[in-house]
Amino acid sequence: MTVLIYVDTSKEVGDPDHLKVFANADGAATWFAENDPEGVAFEYEVLE
Repeated sequence: MTVLIYVDTSKEVGDPDHLKVFANADGAATWFAENDPEGVAFEYEVLE
């Protein structure tokens, strides 16, 4: 399983809006369309 992670570099580490974690590409695409059309997210494997 993987997740997509977006980092808002304008926010301080620890700020609730510093990171966004998306369960799938559709959720990320919807959020980006509404909030940061030029933003990108990186895919990471979820470790168990």
